[in-house]
Amino acid sequence: MDASMEKPLSLKKLADQVIVITGASSGIGLATARMAAARGARLVLAARNEHALKILANELKNNGSSAIWVRADVGREEDVKHIAATAIKTFGGFDTWVNNAGVSIFGEAMDVSIEDMKRMYDTNFWGAVYGTRLAVQHYKSRGVPGAVINIGSLFGDRGTVIQSTYASSKFALHGFTESIRMELEKEHAPVSITLVHPGRIDTPYNEHARSYLKKQPAHYMSMIYPPQAVAEAILFAAEHPKRDMYVGSQAKMVAVLGRFLPRFMDKLMELTMYRTQHSDRPSKSKADSALYHPGYGLHERGTNKGWMRRNSYYVKMSKYPLASAAIAAFVGAALWAAVSPRQKD
Repeated sequence: MDASMEKPLSLKKLADQVIVITGASSGIGLATARMAAARGARLVLAARNEHALKILANELKNNGSSAIWVRADVGREEDVKHIAATAIKTFGGFDTWVNNAGVSIFGEAMDVSIEDMKRMYDTNFWGAVYGTRLAVQHYKSRGVPGAVINIGSLFGDRGTVIQSTYASSKFALHGFTESIRMELEKEHAPVSITLVHPGRIDTPYNEHARSYLKKQPAHYMSMIYPPQAVAEAILFAAEHPKRDMYVGSQAKMVAVLGRFLPRFMDKLMELTMYRTQHSDRPSKSKADSALYHPGYGLHERGTNKGWMRRNSYYVKMSKYPLASAAIAAFVGAALWAAVSPRQKD
């Protein structure tokens, strides 16, 4: 059958879904869990912080939702298999798998130890690979469409200074996501693969990071989006097959300019990113990070300072592309009519 004649995948409504969320104990994962629960989804919450997961699961249950928790380090394949097995045992399966768990390292490439680099790749890249493979196998075996949603980064589209290890792990994740999407599409597998590209998000991401800097990592003096904006993109993709979801025009702009004006972006990054990735406070020690052990949980927001956005209009436009295009065309025509010289009678 011609690919153009195929019917698009039909994903379940959130209220009928079981959703697996890794990194659910804080930040984007926590915001997504609460938002999904409010919309009726049943949840499998996974993270290393067992204490935070227990409290979150009880919170959601007290609000009338169905949620279970699984203590897991996604950098260990056996732990990820345990997440899937628990979801299948408890709910009979799952419909969306969100590879959200992640951690960063702040430090120049020549300073960061190889041991730390490998450990971060275990979480950011291999954890997503393990989760993706298990989810794909599950959807193919049952024959009912499901979604895999991988949380990338604007730094997976464009490298940056100071977070070279994090950026390269996200580049790897972006490449894997694009590749497996094409393979699955070629074989007509019942799987929707979405890559989410968040901009700078106000989460404890920086507090959990391993720091080689003298000053504490932070989003500083920049446009910062709420974790709920990412959660909105994730849950839209859980119901509607989407190739990519950019959270914030910032993320889209970085991707576009990085591709078409690479030298300009080199200089812009060199000019801005050294001074906007840390606060004015002394940095925590390298040992006081979530690289090798769980970070503190139950916080959606971090201690970042900048232009705090209430939401992402880019996400909202991505949800309704035709309406957004029509509005843009109308506004453009109105502006053109207003500024263009009128012809004399």
